[in-house]
Amino acid sequence: MIIPSHQPLATKITNYELRTRITSHLLYNYSCRLAWSAELRGNQLIHAAGPWPHLTAIAVIDILLVAVIIYEFLALIRGTRAALILIGLSIVALAFYVSRIGELVTLNWLISRALPYAVFALIVIFVPEIRQALARLGRRMTLARSAAAEADAYDDIVLAANLFSQNQTGALIVIQREIGLRTYIESGVALDAHLSYDLLATLFRPSAPLHDGAVIIQGDRVAAAACFLPLSMNPVLSTQLGTRHRAAIGITEETDAISIIVSEETGSISLAVGGSIERDLTVEQLRERMSNLLRRYVPPTPLPTPITESAGILDETETEVPLRDLHKTGGER
Repeated sequence: MIIPSHQPLATKITNYELRTRITSHLLYNYSCRLAWSAELRGNQLIHAAGPWPHLTAIAVIDILLVAVIIYEFLALIRGTRAALILIGLSIVALAFYVSRIGELVTLNWLISRALPYAVFALIVIFVPEIRQALARLGRRMTLARSAAAEADAYDDIVLAANLFSQNQTGALIVIQREIGLRTYIESGVALDAHLSYDLLATLFRPSAPLHDGAVIIQGDRVAAAACFLPLSMNPVLSTQLGTRHRAAIGITEETDAISIIVSEETGSISLAVGGSIERDLTVEQLRERMSNLLRRYVPPTPLPTPITESAGILDETETEVPLRDLHKTGGER
């Protein structure tokens, strides 16, 4: 049998069509896979952006605990130098992110080498804040005892103000509330001592080296003494107010602190809060105002009765006369 001369051409055409069909089939499968992958990723994004499918009670507690920790940390560093340090750390973190994105090799290498030591640096820098946070946690665990201790401490302030008023001893006591006063504490001499009547009487003694300046109180602790405070520049204030009164008003203009002032010239007791001052208060009025402002009950305490010089001479005369008469009687016998 003789093979026609055009058969090799037909075989070539058949092979070409087969290769074309196989190639088109592979391309179709590849495009289907791409479409399926894109659809799967879109479903994942929609699933991630949608509502939480498995929101349990444990997850809610976890989120609330993290929120409380962040809030307490921000409240702890508010009004302190740690807030500025935190801003600086945020700038460093932003620079590290930019160096990673922008492929800044040298800066990325420098920050990567310094980053492991940053943890120890943060611990050293935030030692006061960490200590204060732990102390605050301990005080909240013993809330009842802490409230009673602070009430006794504030009563010591009233007693000290009464002593300074009787002796006409100048005094300036600042009580911290919500806004931190660490900037002003660092301007004086740090004490961190338990607040007591004897300590206040010693600090404001005219011969004491720390009697100038203000005493800042945090809770039931004396944080610092001889502190410098900003002076109020309010032109409405009376010209009779001296530097001590203007400093007491100035700190209340910038913070929510309470200032107690005892005049050295007249011995009058004043209280400053919110940029205003209340002058010529009695001891009972001071106790009542502190109870209202601090929202704590300051129990009334019997105040010591001042002994005047005439009363002392009278008592001495009354006690000496019977002794002299008895001595004369014994001599006559």
